[in-house]
Amino acid sequence: MHTFAYLCHPMGKMGDSAIRSKLAAFTVGIAGCGGLGSNCAVALARVGIGKLVLADFDVVEASNLNRQYFFRHQIGQPKTDALQENIRLVDPGVITETHLLKLNPDNIPGLFARCHVVVEAFDRADQKQMLLEVMAEQMPHLPLVSGLGMAGWGNSNAISVQQYGSLYVCGDGETEISDDLPPLAPRVGIVASMQANVVLEILLNS
Repeated sequence: MHTFAYLCHPMGKMGDSAIRSKLAAFTVGIAGCGGLGSNCAVALARVGIGKLVLADFDVVEASNLNRQYFFRHQIGQPKTDALQENIRLVDPGVITETHLLKLNPDNIPGLFARCHVVVEAFDRADQKQMLLEVMAEQMPHLPLVSGLGMAGWGNSNAISVQQYGSLYVCGDGETEISDDLPPLAPRVGIVASMQANVVLEILLNS
């Protein structure tokens, strides 16, 4: 597969109301509602995306609050339910469809079949690889915006976007999460916002 740097191609001038009007027609899938997924979903809700399909099997824990878009009173709630609640507080006009389950090769195609873009927001490398392979094999023309390399702090200039056909990878591509390099709000937030920005570019330029 040919590798090349992702380049931004700004579209012509468009006001906020026109942007929101166009985005209202689109559906975006969010695979994983943790640090990347929760922040990316809220960013998309703020700009008026029409519908979000939220999928995750986990619940909010206190340790999540250092980087995920949840609040202390939501500890113990399913992440999909808590995120749906927070999105409604931001913009009740955004439609949210939630799925409390673990994504696998059997349910991914059906869940995201009607999406215009899918955002990969898993923590584990094996889950990322699984989603990438399923999308490549069964939904090859559907854009997938992935996050890879956001652990630790600093070195913001290393974070970028690379495009491989219909796959867009946001992050530095190197820093894996570990005890010495935990996922923290600033870098996770940068990558999540970058993912949302890539989604906007794909949809607004379509």
